[in-house]
Amino acid sequence: MKFNKIIILALAATSMLAACSDDDLSSQSIFDNNTTAADSTELDRWTKTNFTDVYNIRFYYRYNDKETDNYYNVIPADYNKSVALAIMVKHVWMDAYSELLGTDFLKTNSPRIYQLIGSPEYDSNGSIVLGVAEGGVKVTLFRVNNIDIDHPVIDVDSPQPNTGAVPIDLNYWFFHTMHHEFCHILTQKKDYSTEFQTISTGKYQTSNWINVKDADAPAMGFVSGYASKEYNEDFAEIYSTYVTHTQDAWDGILEKSIKVKLDENGDTVYTVDKKTKELVPTYDTTGYEAIVSKLNLVKEYFKNEWGIDLDKLRTIVLRRSEEVSTLDLRHLK
Repeated sequence: MKFNKIIILALAATSMLAACSDDDLSSQSIFDNNTTAADSTELDRWTKTNFTDVYNIRFYYRYNDKETDNYYNVIPADYNKSVALAIMVKHVWMDAYSELLGTDFLKTNSPRIYQLIGSPEYDSNGSIVLGVAEGGVKVTLFRVNNIDIDHPVIDVDSPQPNTGAVPIDLNYWFFHTMHHEFCHILTQKKDYSTEFQTISTGKYQTSNWINVKDADAPAMGFVSGYASKEYNEDFAEIYSTYVTHTQDAWDGILEKSIKVKLDENGDTVYTVDKKTKELVPTYDTTGYEAIVSKLNLVKEYFKNEWGIDLDKLRTIVLRRSEEVSTLDLRHLK
């Protein structure tokens, strides 16, 4: 059967050659060279002007199997929701760094590609992939199709995010993720102090981090369950959590980091108050001390290596997050 197909194709080719001559060929190409994929939609033109021309960043929202991990089953991003996210990414994330440091900072250090995916990626352990940074070149953002364009929620006040909230919390699913992945890119370019790695030695959970609840993580010395995976994720989680949340939210994490000491039977350990002479619970502050020490090192690193004052960056990020409610997320301008 294979040989028959080859013969048929050969005969068909011969027939076409016999039917055509040089005189029949048109000088006009069947391909339109005047337009490209980058000019095909309003969003393509807008992102070229606001992302590519200014920062040398390409913003992909169409599904491209070459830009995705074929191990996962995912769906393309909705066009209108991609428009909304593009507007918010520029206002809340890109313009925040440019306001503080100028456009050259992102042009030099930002990932070159942002890829949007409509659905989440689910790992075999039940966790959801929030974002992926590949070699400092590309960041992939998931769950775009769950964006509520008319009711955008950016929760900057909760110590731990409500991951099941509807509408989804854009701070958790996108902006926190973008700062987290960008932190990885910056620390790959310039190393941070090895002192950071020693603070929570022996407490990292490796593959078991999925079982560490965000609410329980602070008492272990971590700002989130994911931070307990290993020290690089710990560093990035402290950075991204700090710059995307209010001081009240951060204080809420620190409050959860202090826990009552328990004995081997699970009973509260009491001590005598020196002033009142009364029995009072004994508190374990090791989690608190770990988080505070690590935050100080993160602040020191970004100030000394990148000229970034985390408190100034946070002020800008929070202001721009609040301004999202005033933006037209359906129309590109």
